[in-house]
Amino acid sequence: MKENYEAGSLSLISTVALGTGVMIGAGVFALTGQMAELTGALFPFAFVSGALVAAFQAYSYVKVASAYPSAGGIAMILKKAWGPGVITAAASLMMALSMVINESLVARTFATYALRPFDLQGHAIAVPVIAVAVVAMTLVLNLLGNDVIGRVATLSAAVKVFGILVFGIVGLWASGLSFPVAERGWTEGGSIGTFIGASALGILAYKGFTTITNSGGEVVDPEKNVGRAIILSLVVCVAVYLVVAFAVGSSLTLEEIVQARDYALAEAARPALGDAGVTATVVLALVATSSGILASMFAVSRMITMLTEMELIPHRHLGMPGTVLDHNTVYVAAIAATLAAFFDLSRIASMGVFLYLTMDILVHVGLLRSLREEVNANVAIVGAAVLLDAVVMAAFAWLRIQNDPLIVGISVAVAGALFVGSAVFLRSRAGGS
Repeated sequence: MKENYEAGSLSLISTVALGTGVMIGAGVFALTGQMAELTGALFPFAFVSGALVAAFQAYSYVKVASAYPSAGGIAMILKKAWGPGVITAAASLMMALSMVINESLVARTFATYALRPFDLQGHAIAVPVIAVAVVAMTLVLNLLGNDVIGRVATLSAAVKVFGILVFGIVGLWASGLSFPVAERGWTEGGSIGTFIGASALGILAYKGFTTITNSGGEVVDPEKNVGRAIILSLVVCVAVYLVVAFAVGSSLTLEEIVQARDYALAEAARPALGDAGVTATVVLALVATSSGILASMFAVSRMITMLTEMELIPHRHLGMPGTVLDHNTVYVAAIAATLAAFFDLSRIASMGVFLYLTMDILVHVGLLRSLREEVNANVAIVGAAVLLDAVVMAAFAWLRIQNDPLIVGISVAVAGALFVGSAVFLRSRAGGS
């Protein structure tokens, strides 16, 4: 039976490709329209504010993961900060579930773009069926091993970053640098509250850097390359998002972006490049979204496997052959496929925001509590990350309470269930030992 992890099997380039794979898959194709709907013409700047928050967030992960690199690194960080108890188990599961939610979001985006040429992008049956199929495809690739994953991630990252940048530059050039989305003013259709809420979705577009943290034990020279890969991934994604956001805003009005919010990039290609541009954008979307699911599944399966090895969550092989990592990869794919089949894009994204930000706050507070001297962390930077997370989550929760209180309630219930379930399992394990 092969080992769960393959130490030193991911180069710096492959690691950056995995990080950008998750981020670009969700940020450009799934969230641009939703952010424009929230904040109007200022949506490109919501990507910038999201990146600033993500940079503060990343500091804690870089400091701890560089000192203690491991596959499934977020679970390791939480264990060092909070010990092997309920908070570590529940917060790690929040992160895992937020990543699985992201996979579902991106799978539905894949389906939406795949159906766009046939004008079936909102089809009630075809969208979930294709979304489930692409999750199944990425499951197979993940089970083939790190060499295959690294090569696929690197190739797809190069294709989509180059292709998306070309689209953005051509779109800006064709528009003469006009910006019709702001024709009624930059602040039309938004407010400070909605801008902060859009920034929360922007944060979701960058949280793929945690994929790198979860892969730390398999990265070449991880003490140096984990931090480098996180920084490089964030820089690449900021550049891509800004070019694309301004290109979309230069090609479409705000109403057109909102109307096509689940496939806005394809519609934005039409004015400058015609039907051929739409087709090329669809192909890019399929490459970007499928590689995003691949990278996310790779990372989250490793985190869950680390939790299993820590004996913080139960595990059943259900008669499947292979390693614990193989089993967990299958379980991750099954949950992602289920969510993709039954939830729409905006609700999937909202739940992911709440779970991720809650987990992230616990990481920073835990670092301040137990690790700040050990990893020589700057208290002001970590404290700023906590404050920014809290402000963004409060603003986003207020927006969702006003227009979709059910998803807020579901998110709170899910988070509570993870804490209760973790407490029950750990108590039963302690009683049985």
